[in-house]
Amino acid sequence: MYKEYLHQLITNQDLPGAVLYIKKGEKLICHEAFGSYIGADHQTYQMTKNTLFDIASLTKVMVTLPACLYLVAKGELSLNRKILYYLPKFKHKEVTVEHLLTHRSGLPADLSYKARSQDQDVMSEIYQAELVQPRGQIVAYSDLGMILLGKIIEQVSDQSLDSFINEHLFTPWGINHSYFNPSDELKALAAATEEYETTFIQGEVHDEKAFHLGGVSGSAGLFSTAADVAQFARYFLYPDEQKAIRSDLIKLATKHVQSNRGLGFEVWNGEGDPLSCGALWPVGSFGHTGFTGTSIWVSPKDELVVVFLSNAVHFGRSLKIRTIRKELHSLIYSSLFGEIS
Repeated sequence: MYKEYLHQLITNQDLPGAVLYIKKGEKLICHEAFGSYIGADHQTYQMTKNTLFDIASLTKVMVTLPACLYLVAKGELSLNRKILYYLPKFKHKEVTVEHLLTHRSGLPADLSYKARSQDQDVMSEIYQAELVQPRGQIVAYSDLGMILLGKIIEQVSDQSLDSFINEHLFTPWGINHSYFNPSDELKALAAATEEYETTFIQGEVHDEKAFHLGGVSGSAGLFSTAADVAQFARYFLYPDEQKAIRSDLIKLATKHVQSNRGLGFEVWNGEGDPLSCGALWPVGSFGHTGFTGTSIWVSPKDELVVVFLSNAVHFGRSLKIRTIRKELHSLIYSSLFGEIS
């Protein structure tokens, strides 16, 4: 049912292609590639199960969140400490690490748009940004907070973010095909995202802020495969299976805090409009999405992991991906469990 839906989307050119990974407990339900894309060389390539995707904002939960938790477990980072303690150039004295992780800092969602060909001092602009919401009161999604957290991780650890995540988390977790700034060889394995100027962006980060930050950011920049994203999700579903981060901290990150948000993740609490997993998924499900067309959803109740990686921006930024995600995840859930969650 959901496979037919994806094939129809590709036929209708609502999506160029995708890789879908579904696992329930220890049983692999689906790991399949669909569709194709046009590469930077203007040739057409088929999606494969090993295609690399620019996972965009999934970077926030796959890199920045676990890196913060790792440092908290080591006693080198405190959720309650002010950002100013770590980054003296930040001007808002009462904003904490926890505020950034829960998107309750009051910072704006984004900076003014600057194209890839323009110069932009991203960090200076963030340090000077004014709060647009009351601190600690309202959930308002912000790339800027996660970029700050990436810089805090580098400051505390005295390592670059990409080096830190590879050494302390990806290697012990067996996440072996996830990269910032893929090599030229790996770029050829990446699904191209958006057409820019005379060609398609392939193997370089799509997000402009991350691009201006050199491809490594706490908000975006990671390239990964569906299997690697699912491996990451497994440790947040079964935190006792890993030893890199205290399991109580991982469990804390998937608990609801406010307005369908936890630490980093979206967490469905049954109130308001259904999240991108659709209306059938049970309360307590957690996940995240990425602008390029990526998502991860986990249902602890059902021991279910669904990773959906696409390059929806291949056809431009006027996307149907929000509707597609809800419909796809509803079809997956109903096919596994029936109509009632």
